[in-house]
Amino acid sequence: MEEERHTCLKLVPQDSDPIFVKGTWFPSHFHLSITDGLHTWICHASQDDVHDRAALWDQPVSDYVLLAERYLGFQQPGSVYRFTDAGDSNKRLSWTFEKEGTKLEWRWKCQPSPDSKETTAGILDFLMDANIRLSEEVVRKTQSFEMLKVEAEKCLAQSERINKEREDFESEIYAKFLGVLNSKKAKLRDLRDQISNKKAAGKLPEEEEEGSTDKTESFDDGSVDETSEEEPAEKVSGTSKDILVGKPRGRKRIARI
Repeated sequence: MEEERHTCLKLVPQDSDPIFVKGTWFPSHFHLSITDGLHTWICHASQDDVHDRAALWDQPVSDYVLLAERYLGFQQPGSVYRFTDAGDSNKRLSWTFEKEGTKLEWRWKCQPSPDSKETTAGILDFLMDANIRLSEEVVRKTQSFEMLKVEAEKCLAQSERINKEREDFESEIYAKFLGVLNSKKAKLRDLRDQISNKKAAGKLPEEEEEGSTDKTESFDDGSVDETSEEEPAEKVSGTSKDILVGKPRGRKRIARI
């Protein structure tokens, strides 16, 4: 079974009343159902007809069908549409388009529908079904939008709460930091004042200590001199000891004689 597509266009032809054009599109042919609300027409473009038209315009059949669907599925701006009499209650549907800088026109002859009610009902049924589908799609899109809106509001509220918690946390940390910093500064000031007070109270002892240090140094100098003066006496005593040690030896020698 061939895959088919459906379109329905409210077309406003030039110099004519609006019409509804329902298209049923196949890979190699198409069917048109047209109504102006009072009368109906049909156009059955067979495979042979489409093949001949495509060969006339030097186009593949599929490209010809797709281009026709494009212009009869949506009214294209810049294209001139006409729906004119073709005799014997027939109508001629035409539209223009440009190709490689050249303005071209396609025309298809439409015959009166043998069953006007069926044709009109088919167009109305398609429009109703399309309207229902569009309404359901609008409802789904609206519900999705509402859900996204709710989620967005939740995210916004959460973001605001997080920002507030961050600000409160930073304020608390800064307050603690300032308290510690001020405490350290106060301790440093106390230590500095204590050092200053100790230095101010310790000036006189420092002077007396310096005087005692000078006396000690002079005393040490005298002791050094005395030591240096006594050093020859020690040498002399050492020499006398040597002499005393030698005397007994001399006596022993005399005694032997």
